[in-house]
Amino acid sequence: MDFDNENRIISPDLNEIDNDIEVSLRPKTFNEYIGQEKAKENLKVYIEAAKSRGDVLDHILLYGPPGLGKTTLAGIIANEMGVQMRVTSGPAIEKQGDLAALLTNLNEGDVLFIDEIHRLSRQVEEVLYPAMEDNALDIIIGKGPSARSIRLDLPRFTLVGATTRSGQISAPLRDRFGDIERLEMYSPDELAQIVRRSAGILGVMIDPDGALEIASRSRGTPRIANRLLKRSRDFADVMGNGAITSDIAKIALSRMEIDELGLDSIDRLLLTSMIKNYNGGPVGLDTIAATIGEEAITVEDVVEPYLLQIGFLAKTPRGRVATPLAYKHLGIPFNGGNDNGQQRFDL
Repeated sequence: MDFDNENRIISPDLNEIDNDIEVSLRPKTFNEYIGQEKAKENLKVYIEAAKSRGDVLDHILLYGPPGLGKTTLAGIIANEMGVQMRVTSGPAIEKQGDLAALLTNLNEGDVLFIDEIHRLSRQVEEVLYPAMEDNALDIIIGKGPSARSIRLDLPRFTLVGATTRSGQISAPLRDRFGDIERLEMYSPDELAQIVRRSAGILGVMIDPDGALEIASRSRGTPRIANRLLKRSRDFADVMGNGAITSDIAKIALSRMEIDELGLDSIDRLLLTSMIKNYNGGPVGLDTIAATIGEEAITVEDVVEPYLLQIGFLAKTPRGRVATPLAYKHLGIPFNGGNDNGQQRFDL
């Protein structure tokens, strides 16, 4: 069975179908932005201080799982500072000249947002260091013995970097950010507020119970919540009177094979295969990937993270282990697993 993460309804990654609707739903100010209170309050202080001094905001690194609002927060930072935001991504900046073109086209105080900043090449990073520290751009002209370096002054700017893998950012680059903020997964109540706000923008009728039903199955991620809202609206239009109630939401999510904790058929297949075929583990990544007919890297990057996060899966030196919580959720009696697996839970 082959699947594409972008086509999973519960994928936190942005896909082309979501792009237009997500842009329309993005809040523009801190007052509209729900959740992430710690990061939000810190950024409010830094922005107010910079504006009162007539200064440029320090460089900011936002990190956390996909779909939590890093791009949205960068846009809010630019709006609150009253400046323009230029958007790019690490993979899009292939050469030093690509970054130089971006930097030289910035105006004073502008925000340069680089998504997936951990994927910048080392050569491009070398250009970024003096730009971040000294607002200067070092350019090499010519080749060989006749090559010479010139330095161009740049307008002061704010770099906002976003990453889902902060550990892959080089230490020299990380050290040049003045503020590093970690975005947390959202609670069901926060997601319910987001669902109600999005429903209002889309003109969708939804009651509080319907919003909470969608929120509780959204894996702590606003992007998934908005996607489920959009799909639930279709069921409400066809099977109801256009309003998303708790019953309509349950029907819609059940038809999409998303259970009460946000697990889909792929998640359940992996856990069930581990339990029934390997007595709950430990089982190697390659083995379980072959069992469900997927590539190991897909299982590791797409399926496992949420299962690890909610405690349904554990990694041990000998392989993956399904926890008692997974047995309980799937309605399978926990028999202690095999000996190795049992030792994992007795620690």
